[in-house]
Amino acid sequence: MNNYSTTTLTMVRNFDVKSERVFDAWLNPEMMRKWFFTLEGTNKVAQNNPVVGGTWEIVDHRQGKDYRAIGEYLEIDPPKKIVFTFKMPELTPEGFSELADTITVELKELQQGCEMTFTQLIHVIHEENWTESDIEKAHDEWRDSTEQGWYYMFMGLKELLETGKISYKG
Repeated sequence: MNNYSTTTLTMVRNFDVKSERVFDAWLNPEMMRKWFFTLEGTNKVAQNNPVVGGTWEIVDHRQGKDYRAIGEYLEIDPPKKIVFTFKMPELTPEGFSELADTITVELKELQQGCEMTFTQLIHVIHEENWTESDIEKAHDEWRDSTEQGWYYMFMGLKELLETGKISYKG
């Protein structure tokens, strides 16, 4: 049953810190709870076992509801690359996919700071009788909404790494 397709989102961000600091922010639960799919004030769970085959979990409480994101590490190459899965299993009925997206974070040292290339392979579930045009439209919508979410997370990550705190409280 192949009732889904994939689209790719790629984002590039520069940070005025060494790649080791950005790498650590993706794996350290105390850092993750401040920016990764959550904010410190709304975070309920930030668990992480950052080894290949290890899992991570974030639970964020927004508007009276818990949102849970989980995944598994597929590749960890300090401080250059992290590959992991990302899914929100409890939200499947509301349009979120039970399939796990794959996220790749690649870091490259620059003369000043580092560059992060973020790539997410997004699974898009098809509805019955979708045309190629419907699929293309869904790809654009999923990519745009996913990019918007990461945009705000990466703003918080940059602020956290470069100033030590995030001013946005949600």
